[in-house]
Amino acid sequence: MTFNSLQYALFLPLVLAAYWMLGRRAQNVLLLVASYVFYGAFDWRFLGLLMLSTLTDFVVGRVLEGTDDERRRKRIFLVSLAVNLGILGFFKYFDFFLTDGARLLDQLGIDVSPPVLRILLPVGISFYTFHGISYAFDVYRRKIEPTRSLLDFAVFVAFFPQLVAGPIGRAHLQLPQFGRERTRPDGPEIRRAAVLILLGLFKKVAIADMLAPYVNDAFASPETTSSLGLLVGVWAFAFQIYGDFSGYSDIARGSSSLLGISLPENFNQPYLSRSVTEFWRRWHISLSNWLRDYLYIPLGGNRGSGLLTYRNLLLTMLIGGLWHGAALTFVVWGGLHGLYLAGERRFTRVVDEDAWRPWSLRRDLVRTVVTFQLVCLAWVFFRADSISGALGYLGGIARLQGGVTDRGAVVLVALAAAAVLLLDSAQHRARDHTPMLRWNPALRGVAYGLMIVPIVVFSGGTPVPFIYFNF
Repeated sequence: MTFNSLQYALFLPLVLAAYWMLGRRAQNVLLLVASYVFYGAFDWRFLGLLMLSTLTDFVVGRVLEGTDDERRRKRIFLVSLAVNLGILGFFKYFDFFLTDGARLLDQLGIDVSPPVLRILLPVGISFYTFHGISYAFDVYRRKIEPTRSLLDFAVFVAFFPQLVAGPIGRAHLQLPQFGRERTRPDGPEIRRAAVLILLGLFKKVAIADMLAPYVNDAFASPETTSSLGLLVGVWAFAFQIYGDFSGYSDIARGSSSLLGISLPENFNQPYLSRSVTEFWRRWHISLSNWLRDYLYIPLGGNRGSGLLTYRNLLLTMLIGGLWHGAALTFVVWGGLHGLYLAGERRFTRVVDEDAWRPWSLRRDLVRTVVTFQLVCLAWVFFRADSISGALGYLGGIARLQGGVTDRGAVVLVALAAAAVLLLDSAQHRARDHTPMLRWNPALRGVAYGLMIVPIVVFSGGTPVPFIYFNF
């Protein structure tokens, strides 16, 4: 059994029913049990990996606290790095490197027969290993004090709202919340949490799940689909992955708020960005910040020459692409974004993401449309099953080929784009993710109805798993 979005919405009240009747320590015990049940529902066999990563990083933190010898501290930190990257590397990348390595050797005339393994990918492994690495790294750099409570740390790593698809947790922000008494949310906080969950369900069920069949059809048969149909297909995927991933983040933040725990914002209207640089300040913010703090800056950031800065950007995005999956398509996706970022840094002035001047609206609109199309170009590689498949898809668009154009898909993509634009524009103007709470009751009721009805209508089909459960 696994949890889909609506089953999750039923799981949460069961936890809440007992949660606020308990003291802090008992609350943490309940959260840990609930988190392990939630994770075990995907595959109980991988609970051991989660526990191993948790215990390793907790012990590493405690041992680092007891020594000032820098060489020993580095060796201790490398234990955390080796365990977490070892788990991640084996389960996520072993087959990838084995298969591609054998193919490369075969092209060089060296015949090898690698063992055939079918290694299952533990859900959420990229997220919880990054939790542990960031904690150990921050303790090693003396940015935070190590926790002395294994229970608090275990809950931080396994906290079920964010366990399998983020946001990626940062110890200095979240770990202290598990170590102190929580305040029961008041009326306004409950309403805000409920609206976030409703928004998340709407994005997931009424946008992402609705578009999924059309995306699947377009990428399954690009040779028989018209150029317009292929364009609609990649636009559909852009809105599908946004609705799917940002929807999960909204649900996670709303759920966590009901438990008295604050999670970081993970999306901030990314498709309104006027540059790819700005896009990465708004898309998967927790990953962007993680890559910046633990990879880009340690590589040297922008402290060196221009060429070194471009190298650091490209390496960071290539590794960010590989983090998403063990396939060359993800590497190309990351590489394209690295080239975008390096090109913008070299040739353009990065826009201030807070600037929104009426007299520059036309220029901003052009930049937003161009940025969206560049992001969509990269999405083709993210979604395709292979490099050849992605190139074939793009070739079909470039050739202006004839073929099938699903008019229903065109209409649904237009509706999805309108819904995303309305929601994001309202949030952008209000600088708030729940602007409808400020509206008058009649308008607020209409907005809620327009979200609830599609959720009910589109929730009766086959459940579509969250895309980022694969990462």
